[in-house]
Amino acid sequence: MDAPLKRIAILGSTGSIGRQTLEVIAANPERFAVRALAAGRDAAALLEQVRRFRPALACLADPHAPAGDFPIPLLRGEEGLQALASDPLADLVVVATPGAAGLVPTLAAIRAGKQVALANKEVLVMAGEIVTAEAARHGVTLRPIDSEHSAIWQCLQGEAHQALERIILTASGGPFRTWPREALARVTPEEALRHPTWRMGPKVTVDSATLLNKGMEIIEAHWLFGLPYPRIEVVVHPQSIVHSLVEFHDGSVKAQLGFPDMRLPIQYALGYPERLPTRYTALDWKTVGPLTFEPVDTERFPCLRLAREAGEKGATYPAVLAAADEVAVELFLQGRIGFLDIPRCIEEALAAYAPMPAPLDLEAIQAADAWARAFVRAQASRHFANRNTPQRP
Repeated sequence: MDAPLKRIAILGSTGSIGRQTLEVIAANPERFAVRALAAGRDAAALLEQVRRFRPALACLADPHAPAGDFPIPLLRGEEGLQALASDPLADLVVVATPGAAGLVPTLAAIRAGKQVALANKEVLVMAGEIVTAEAARHGVTLRPIDSEHSAIWQCLQGEAHQALERIILTASGGPFRTWPREALARVTPEEALRHPTWRMGPKVTVDSATLLNKGMEIIEAHWLFGLPYPRIEVVVHPQSIVHSLVEFHDGSVKAQLGFPDMRLPIQYALGYPERLPTRYTALDWKTVGPLTFEPVDTERFPCLRLAREAGEKGATYPAVLAAADEVAVELFLQGRIGFLDIPRCIEEALAAYAPMPAPLDLEAIQAADAWARAFVRAQASRHFANRNTPQRP
């Protein structure tokens, strides 16, 4: 008997992960159907997707973005995202919105009992304790889409959690892996957006260049897999073939390998617990070449250290980290600050932050997020207003 169609809602459908999720769905029409689509403010791209995939609902997160006529109900704003995420007829919600905007809709999906495929790092970085507790309370499995966490999730299938000794996350090293620190001061946005192995959106591509994304993945792994921070490590693996490794207490190590194509972890998350036949590039072991590993240089890439420190402090410090980074990356892409100012902004925000003694709840996290955004914008205006965009000689 054929399995029933799994109805998918996608938050962030016009971004890189959202578009690749739609490619996976289109390649498996006997398995998946699009129930709902949500975008930030790109109404034209959303309308094109609506016409092709015929969802029942659509949403624009920006309540003021011009939209024109849609052939289906068009929801608006955060309330619209929450309604779409908790739609009774959606079986699985893919959270691919960038930044803090994904947090409240993710909680809405969990509280509605939806299975969640998570591609948004900030959700667990900002509120991992709350999100994982809600998921456990509502019987929801958080299915990681990040290639690294998907790799760990796959390696742990059939294994006892108490046998887990260590997680080793792999990092490509980004486009500046071999650059000396003095050269990093001259990095332009265009250079930072040229990732050597992955096709991603601008925010996560810059985070990959600073290695902040890998620091966020340490925090994510802590919440997803229940390991303390000292047992989560990072190594640089430039080929991006080994997506992460798991070490067990008997000394055995499992690794998940695959071609660097985000559609593979997306397909695994959508099809779980079944593995669907691949329609994408498989590894050619005769030509794959050497696989190398090296330590991370946290002097050149301090964002990794800052993220680990914020995670270990806990409470609302990770929310400050995520918000400060989001604003700093935005300012860098606008040419208002330099590449090395991104970790500087984050470090200054974490050093200046003084959390109020209060319960860790959504209100406290949102207050920390707002404080960090205002702090970084004020610091940028004060210190970097007259700084020109760095240019390569």
